Amino acid sequence: MQLTPLLSTVPSLILADSGLTKGVFVSIGLIVLAIVALVKTAKIVPQRQAYVIERLGKYHRTLDAGFHILIPFIDRVAYRHSLKEMAMDVPPQMCITKDNIAIEIDGILYMQVLDAKLASYGIENYYYAASQLAQTTLRSEIGKLELDKTFEERDTMNARVIAALDKASESWGLKITRYEIANIKPPQSVQDALEKQMRAERERRSQIALSEGTREAQINVAEGQKQDTIKNSEALKQKQINEAEGKAREIELLASATASGIRQIADAIMQPGGKEAVNLRVAEQYVIQFGNLAKANNTMIIPSNLSDIGGTVAGLARVLDSIKAPTDAASQALAQVSPPPVPRI
Repeated sequence: MQLTPLLSTVPSLILADSGLTKGVFVSIGLIVLAIVALVKTAKIVPQRQAYVIERLGKYHRTLDAGFHILIPFIDRVAYRHSLKEMAMDVPPQMCITKDNIAIEIDGILYMQVLDAKLASYGIENYYYAASQLAQTTLRSEIGKLELDKTFEERDTMNARVIAALDKASESWGLKITRYEIANIKPPQSVQDALEKQMRAERERRSQIALSEGTREAQINVAEGQKQDTIKNSEALKQKQINEAEGKAREIELLASATASGIRQIADAIMQPGGKEAVNLRVAEQYVIQFGNLAKANNTMIIPSNLSDIGGTVAGLARVLDSIKAPTDAASQALAQVSPPPVPRI
């Protein structure tokens, strides 16, 4: 009888607990809904980024850096773009040059998003499109050049690829800033040929440098010999001039001494007894020189008047007399000339 009231209160308790549980779930749901609405309503865009907002599936606006409020469940962020300059590797590809040589080329492409709307709706994937366009443009440019020119015309090819990409990317909202060819890899056979060519070129330059050095050395040696010959000739010339001047001075001194000696001899002859002294001296020299002649040769020519030494001496005396006569006449003529009168003061 006592259990009946308790059993009658159980359903009421269960109903009260179920109502409380429903209220908790509703509260939690409202909180979650508020959080989701807040997340979808408030948007913070980082610096150098742009968000493209769609309202009911249609482009609405582009959000720049900062805090923005959206309408939940109506507005949504459809695209997120970075406005920074981006670098993208262009995959390696095989290109055929003008002289039909296959080379492998890869590169690096630098781009920047300028218009987020065009980058979102102008093309599906601008990374892939830019990479493919860079490859096709590069293949076209490589086909216009020979292999040797591909290594020299990198700047020209880069500029042409940039021009083609920049023109095509205007409708994509992109700006192609730079394109750089990273590697140019020819076939191994071409690499071997190029290596041989470079080796031959280095050897040729070495030979040219060696020959130029030898030529310069020979020129220097010849110039040195020329200067040495000139100096030797100038020294020889000066030596000959000095020797000639010395000989001239010697001849002058000898002539002066000879003339002085002759004058002294002439004066001595003119003195009393000079003639007899000359005759005696001539006779002595005659005998001495004739004796020397007999010693020097086995065969000699003997004059017919060998014993007539007196006649020889007499002939010399006549020569002296002929010289003395004009001298005496000149002395007498000078003696007859009276000196000029001395004026009186």
